[in-house]
Amino acid sequence: MALFKYRGKVALADALGDLLVAALPDRLDVDCLMPIPLHPNRLRQREFNQSLLLADRVGHALGRPVSARNLRRTVDTDPQISLPRAARLHNLRKAFAIHAPQEVAGARILLVDDVFTTGTTASECTRVLLQAGAKDVTVLALARSVDAAMVPDTWLPPSPVNPRTVSASVSHADL
Repeated sequence: MALFKYRGKVALADALGDLLVAALPDRLDVDCLMPIPLHPNRLRQREFNQSLLLADRVGHALGRPVSARNLRRTVDTDPQISLPRAARLHNLRKAFAIHAPQEVAGARILLVDDVFTTGTTASECTRVLLQAGAKDVTVLALARSVDAAMVPDTWLPPSPVNPRTVSASVSHADL
């Protein structure tokens, strides 16, 4: 993921997009997709929007359009990854806007992001889309970050099951 997002390995977009498509729920019903936008300054630095590349792959697979310019980041905020959790929750307040609200009115939007960390970005974008009249917003993210405290330092394989110690019984009364 870091190679894709921070090292410009955009060729990974196809494989990563395939992973997103494979994870889509069967009954997903959306009118269009919207990537999480980058501020123009960040886009100039990175030279691509990783969420847009992913949204393009998913939109193609779903046969749905990707709206890449309607949801906009209007404030050049600090990168979320550089902030502690408490600051992340406030960093994106009023950082997004809708350019053409009439295009989202009544629409079911699939919001595409690369990494879901605290949910602040997705939440703020969803709030803006719903205020503009979107009927529904579903969030699709390629990865979910996990607090380091939740990851064990070591991994122990599960103990083997001894078939003599496992028993179950079902009576007709249970059926």
